[in-house]
Amino acid sequence: MNPPKHIVSAAAIVLNENNEILLIKGPRRGWEMPGGQVEEGESLKNAAIRETKEESGIEIEITKFCGVFQNVSDCICNTLFLGKPVGGKLTTSLESLEVGFFPIEDAMEMVTWKNFRQRIDYCLNEEFQPFYVDF
Repeated sequence: MNPPKHIVSAAAIVLNENNEILLIKGPRRGWEMPGGQVEEGESLKNAAIRETKEESGIEIEITKFCGVFQNVSDCICNTLFLGKPVGGKLTTSLESLEVGFFPIEDAMEMVTWKNFRQRIDYCLNEEFQPFYVDF
């Protein structure tokens, strides 16, 4: 029997001092929170920090682990964190066509891919944390 092969990702919901959320506009999924695959030998937390910097130019500090969304059929575990900006400047990359901080209400309208709105909502609502959602 072959051992299971899972993809593990880490994403950050980053809120600035004006309570605006950091979003990137990716080429495939549109507006979303920064995040991506965890590399071998990398912690979940450091992956969220690295991916945010790579995709948005913003350096962050992780303030909280929020929970996990697991796509069972595709063997993907998405870990989610809250963070705050501590440096850098908004910059696009190969993975982001646009980047910016947006009021939460506006951001929730902009994010349209699958259950990404739910992920943001769960990270912003302490009553749901820690969460584990499988689908």
